[in-house]
Amino acid sequence: MPRIDPATVPLRTGTTYPPPYDAEARGRSALMLGDAGGLTQFGVNVTILAPGAKSSMRHWHETEDEFVMVLSGACVLVEDAGETPMNAGDCAAFPAGNPDGHHFINQSDGECRLLVVGTRQAHDVATYSDIDLKVTITPEGNRYARKDGTPYPEKGAKE
Repeated sequence: MPRIDPATVPLRTGTTYPPPYDAEARGRSALMLGDAGGLTQFGVNVTILAPGAKSSMRHWHETEDEFVMVLSGACVLVEDAGETPMNAGDCAAFPAGNPDGHHFINQSDGECRLLVVGTRQAHDVATYSDIDLKVTITPEGNRYARKDGTPYPEKGAKE
């Protein structure tokens, strides 16, 4: 059945970011709608930002395109050039390979919901603009490292 009832899709919370960056994902959750529908070539998610939450750490992808539309509420898009207020209906596109890192911050007192659509390449690298973090994405999972290639310890391991 192609119809997806968002009310039946499990809410995903938490992050795969290594410490100390995992704390930056507090207040963010997502409905993985594309996964619920069995999509494999692109992701479709509703990201839910509580007041004060960030969509991610500011980042850019080498091989994946991203598209974001504000469904409800308000947030601020942060890029190299600065901040852009975003309201329901506003959209932003992030082509693969553009090294202008981006993320969204909910600076309002209410919830913000974002529709996030992105390609799913078998292999990709995302670089985090403001911190010493890079992730290599493979079918086997995400590998986080510093920008010089030094790996971060697995979650729960002591550095």
